Amino acid sequence: MITSKFISNSDCPYFPCHKVEDDKVFNCLFCYCPLYALGSKCGGDYVYLENGTKDCSKCRIPHEEGGYEFVLSKADEVIELAKINK
Repeated sequence: MITSKFISNSDCPYFPCHKVEDDKVFNCLFCYCPLYALGSKCGGDYVYLENGTKDCSKCRIPHEEGGYEFVLSKADEVIELAKINK
């Protein structure tokens, strides 16, 4: 059971991994976004590079206030994707 919706890892060499105004409120809970695999349905700020790689460097949704709830709101879509790709 998760007891906290907020984890800050200022010791990480990549912290913060996105440009932010205040790194004291930067949430590292979803260090790697669980919504990445949803592609264009993730709901974040992304672009696809010429080589097809999804670039999420401008997206801060999982790291901002309300990000935890947003990610959880997409959990059913991630579960469905996993069923398709079993």
